[in-house]
Amino acid sequence: MHETSEPERKSGAAPAAPGPASILEAFFAWPLAAATLVGQTNLQLFESLMSSAKRSVSPGSSFPWTTANTVALELASMRLRNFSTGTDVPATLICAPYALHGATVADFAPRHSVVETLCQSGLSRVFVTDWRSATPETRYFTIDNHLADLNVAVDELGPPVDLIGLCQGGWLALVYAARFPKKVRRLVLVGAPIDIAAAESQLSHFVSDVPFGMFDELVRSGEGIVHGDRMLVLWGLSDRAEAALQNPADFDPAQRRELIDHFRQWYAETIDLPGSFFLQVVNWLFKQNQIAQGRFVALGQCIDLAQVRTPICLLAASHDEVVSMDQLFAVARLVGTPAEQLVKMTAPGGHLSLFLGSNVLDGAWRDIVGWLRRDLNEPQIGHP
Repeated sequence: MHETSEPERKSGAAPAAPGPASILEAFFAWPLAAATLVGQTNLQLFESLMSSAKRSVSPGSSFPWTTANTVALELASMRLRNFSTGTDVPATLICAPYALHGATVADFAPRHSVVETLCQSGLSRVFVTDWRSATPETRYFTIDNHLADLNVAVDELGPPVDLIGLCQGGWLALVYAARFPKKVRRLVLVGAPIDIAAAESQLSHFVSDVPFGMFDELVRSGEGIVHGDRMLVLWGLSDRAEAALQNPADFDPAQRRELIDHFRQWYAETIDLPGSFFLQVVNWLFKQNQIAQGRFVALGQCIDLAQVRTPICLLAASHDEVVSMDQLFAVARLVGTPAEQLVKMTAPGGHLSLFLGSNVLDGAWRDIVGWLRRDLNEPQIGHP
């Protein structure tokens, strides 16, 4: 396992001033990029964003899925996608990020897909939450709406499930596990912000400096919707695709170009977010740090992470610009999971490499599958 301990990590160093490339990478995974825009440029640019926020609603991403799947369930906030090849229990449910880009970040391309890796490593029941792009009818959807639909999906699969939360899907998965502890067998959190006060990332540093009213005005200008294409057009294409994908040096040049083009297509297709959901994330998670402070209310119940005793695996990137390792690893001191049932792992790379990087997928993710299967009394499939 790629385990790490507290002494191995360096803390206290001031974050480097972000450049356009690092900020762009944050765009891929976070609907909070407006905060960075204010810190990186000026108020005039933010006001320009708000003045153009009234747009036609995006139909959502049409980016193709890599792995064959069917739609198991149609819900108001998501499609539950089924990638299963068998009927073994328990089900593995990937809680995808609900952010600027669609859930295909979990199934990007051959050899660059979390879903593919899980299936090839021996998990026969794999599902993904494919969150829907916001519409005028869903612009008032809240975090509770998404938690409620996640609960319906889990019930459909037959609890307890193994729940994997990616990035923003990570805090949602942790909150769900605290709200419904008997419905989650094992929990995996990957690059997820849990305790914002534990350490600064480049993104959280800038978010903290932006008045909440500016975010509120952004939503108002979009008539209740945060439009992904408006957030996207302010920046050029990322120059970090190679680092995120982790292609070998001797990779075929033609295949490399094809994969980069694939990456650009994925980047160009955005989804819109409900304004109510967006503002709750900004205020409750980033401004008030309610999850870590034990003040987060989910579906009518205040969440106490100390009551979470589910086995947990945490995976962080060694050079994550978006989510500090400490923001994720704080889970270890907040939950009630016994120490022997909590695993911390690090993988070389940045934020996107956690989901797209071939080295991370072939290493840490296969170890995660082994951890999920550890107590199922069946043979494990190792590295090919």
